[in-house]
Amino acid sequence: MKTFFEHAFRQLLVLLVSVSVAFAQTQAPAPRHAAATQQELDQMLAPIALYPDSLLSQIFMASTYPLEVVEAARWSRANPGLKGEEAVNAVEQRDWDASVKSLTAFPQVLAMMDQQLEWTARLGDVFIAQEPQVMETVQSLRQKAYAAGNLRSTEQAYVVQQGETLAIEPATPQVVYVPYYDPRVAYGSWWWPAYPPVYWAPWPGYYAYPGYPVGFAWGVGITVGAGFFFSSCDWRARHVTVVNVTNVTNITNVTVNRQGVVNRPGLARTAPAVWQHDPVHRRGVPYHIASLQQRFGPATQAGQRRDFRWQSPLPPATRNSSLNRPEVHGAHPRANAKRAPNSTAPSAARLSPPPRRCVRARATFLACKARRRSPSRLPSPVAFRRRRASPVTGRRETTLRPPRRERTAKCAARS
Repeated sequence: MKTFFEHAFRQLLVLLVSVSVAFAQTQAPAPRHAAATQQELDQMLAPIALYPDSLLSQIFMASTYPLEVVEAARWSRANPGLKGEEAVNAVEQRDWDASVKSLTAFPQVLAMMDQQLEWTARLGDVFIAQEPQVMETVQSLRQKAYAAGNLRSTEQAYVVQQGETLAIEPATPQVVYVPYYDPRVAYGSWWWPAYPPVYWAPWPGYYAYPGYPVGFAWGVGITVGAGFFFSSCDWRARHVTVVNVTNVTNITNVTVNRQGVVNRPGLARTAPAVWQHDPVHRRGVPYHIASLQQRFGPATQAGQRRDFRWQSPLPPATRNSSLNRPEVHGAHPRANAKRAPNSTAPSAARLSPPPRRCVRARATFLACKARRRSPSRLPSPVAFRRRRASPVTGRRETTLRPPRRERTAKCAARS
């Protein structure tokens, strides 16, 4: 019963996510099934482009699985005292993607993605379809913030010049600070009047400190383990890279060559690989870009069938015993028992016999039917023998038999 309600609740979430995204995109300037324009990319990425690279890459990946983000956000609200490594360890057994599990360490980020659900879903679709353009837009926004004097190294994060790109790294690898900034101020004068940047209110516990860039606020740092993040941004190649690990612990019990997060140093890591979207974790949420529908549509439907399969189907012999038993249709149960050795079709002899309760129910039905036609022919109550082959037709037929009391009386009378 508990599994039934869990799957029903997840199906309801899929419906809510799909409806909210569809409703939001009917009001967007870009067509619903079209790729994002540069104006929309600037508008969409403005509130997160100045996050540390490692956290930004996790947000990109997790946004492609909006239903799991909703579930993780609700779990985070139900466990307000857990964050950092403690929260990630608590969701180890969940069947979410590793990127979604890692975001449970940052409750404010999950809450923002849940509240801005249409933005999250649109970001995920655009990131899958236009990953190089997304990476270029982030660098363009960082250059504008740097030119405006609002992107500098602080005690919380370092800004590192890597050729023509700007990378942002936590000042201390074990402590991550999630910045809050007003995108209407951080980049200077906004250059798309018809596409203002996405904006949300500051998080509780965040304060602006003197001497820091205008529009920035900082909260308490979140402690994570060494090697917590398993992804990064490759700005030269314009994509997100992930590290495949073996013997994954603390984050997810995935097998070898699965994406995971490592919380303990010393585990074997392979060379970084380009991140690949897993449509199974989409949980049936539809894609809203035509190219993604053609690319991942069947896989998404398969994942939905997997998630919403409530109970295993019953064997054919027990679903409807009056229709699936071969003798009802005039076929002998062993007529097709001998088949070729390489035959792929299942033989009737291999089918498990129907349960005894089904045989009794069928017998009762026949007795009532016969009683209505000719009550005088049937003793009451009626008992039945097992089905035997008819000497005339060769088929198995059900024969009536008087009760034990009447048989005993007849035998006594004959003697």
